[in-house]
Amino acid sequence: MKKMLEKIEKDTGKKYSAFDKVYSVDSERRIKNIFIGLLSSGLIILFIPWTQNINTTGVVTTQFQEQRPQQINSIIPGKVVKWWVKEGDFVQKGDTIVELADTKDDYLDPRLIERTEDQVNAKKQKVDFYLSKIGNAKSQITALEEGYRLKELSIKNKIQQLERKILIDSAELTAAKIDLEIGTSQINRANKLLNDGIISLTDFEKRTQTFNKAKASFQEKQQKYLNAKQDIQIARIELNGFKQEYADKIFKLKGDIDNANSERSSVVADVAKNENQLSNYKIRGSQKWLIAPQTGQIIKAKKAGINEMVKEGEMIVEIVPKAFLYAVELFVKPMDLALLNIGQDVRLQFDGYPAIVFSGWPNSSYGTFAGKISAIESNRNENGKFRVLIVPEVSEKNWPSNLKIGTGAQGFALLKNVPIWYEFWRQLNGFPPDFYTVEIKGKEQKTNEK
Repeated sequence: MKKMLEKIEKDTGKKYSAFDKVYSVDSERRIKNIFIGLLSSGLIILFIPWTQNINTTGVVTTQFQEQRPQQINSIIPGKVVKWWVKEGDFVQKGDTIVELADTKDDYLDPRLIERTEDQVNAKKQKVDFYLSKIGNAKSQITALEEGYRLKELSIKNKIQQLERKILIDSAELTAAKIDLEIGTSQINRANKLLNDGIISLTDFEKRTQTFNKAKASFQEKQQKYLNAKQDIQIARIELNGFKQEYADKIFKLKGDIDNANSERSSVVADVAKNENQLSNYKIRGSQKWLIAPQTGQIIKAKKAGINEMVKEGEMIVEIVPKAFLYAVELFVKPMDLALLNIGQDVRLQFDGYPAIVFSGWPNSSYGTFAGKISAIESNRNENGKFRVLIVPEVSEKNWPSNLKIGTGAQGFALLKNVPIWYEFWRQLNGFPPDFYTVEIKGKEQKTNEK
C-alpha cells in the first residue's frame, strides 16, 4: 500500500495528506496492550465483593393493628338519616360521621326509655313492699317469741307452785291417813268394849263421831291431793298446747317470709331484667350516631344517600388513621424464606421517590432507606408467598414523612458478601444464595454461615 501511494504521488507530483489520515500504515498497533488491559480489569472486577440479596416487592403498612385502615360498621340495623362528613374529610376522634334511625317496631316509641324507667320504678316499689312485709313478719315473730317466753315462764311458775302444793297435800294426806288408821283402831276397840259392856253407848257414839271425822278428813285430803296432781297435769298440757300454738304461728310467719322472699326474688329478677333492657335501650340510642374511633381520613363510603338501609354489622365507611408508625410488608417466595431472619438488614425503595439502586452494592445506592425484619409469618397467603414485616432502622436516616399506607415498595434483603465471580457462577448454575443466620446482641451482629 505504501509503494502504491508513492507511485501515485510521483505520477501526479502532488502529496496527498488524506492518505496519511485514512491509513495508519506507520502507526504502532496497541491492540495487544488494550486486550491485556481489558483482561486484567475483568479479572480484577471478578474479585470485587458483591452483596447477595433477595429482591421482592410489597407495600407500606404499619406495625400496629389499631393504626391500620379500619372499617366503621353499623351496630344496629336502620336507615341513614344524615351524613355529617364526606369522603376525603379529616375527622377528629369523637366526631360524628353519620346519623342512623332505627327501623324495628320494638324501638319506634319516642318515649321508650321513659316508659321503661316507669316499669323499673314500679318493680322497685314492689320490692320495697315485700321488704316491708318481711320486716313486719319478723317483728311479729319477735313479739311472739317474747310473749311465748313470758307465758312459758308463767306456766312453769304455776307448775312449781302446784308441785309445792302437792308436797303439802301429800303431807296432810299422810297425816289424815295416820289419823284414820288410829280412828279405825279406836272404833274397833270401842265396838269390842261396847259389846263387853265396859263402855256406855254414849262413849261409843263419841268415838264413832271422832272416827267419822278422821275418815272425812282423810277423804278430803286425798281428794285435795288428787286435784293438785290433776292441776299439774292440766298446767303441763296447757304449756304443751301453748308451745304447739306458738310453733304453728311461727311456722306460718316463716312461711309468709319465705313466700315474700320468693316473690321479692322474682321481682328483683324482673327489676334487673328491666334495668338491663333500659340500659340496652339507652346504649342502642347512642349507637344511632357513628363516631370516629380515632383521628384520620374518611374513605370508601359504602352508602350513598339518605334513607338508605343498612344491616347490623355492615360497613359504612373506612377510616385511615392520621398518625401511625411506618412499616413495610414484603412478600417472599417459599424458597427464599429460609434465608431470612429476625433483625436482618433490608434496603427499601419507595414508589414516587427517585433512587439509583445497585442491589449488589447497597452502600453505593442512592435514594434507598434502611430497615430491619421484625416479623416473619409462618403461614402462606393466597398468593403462595410468605409475609415479612420490615420496620425502620433507627440508626440511619428516617423514612419519608409523607408516606401513605398502601404505597408500593421494593425491598432488598441483604445476605452474604461474595466475589462477583462466585455470584456469576451461582446464578449460572441456578443455585440459591448462601444460607446463613443472624443473631443480634446489643449493637453487634454475629453471622453463622453454611
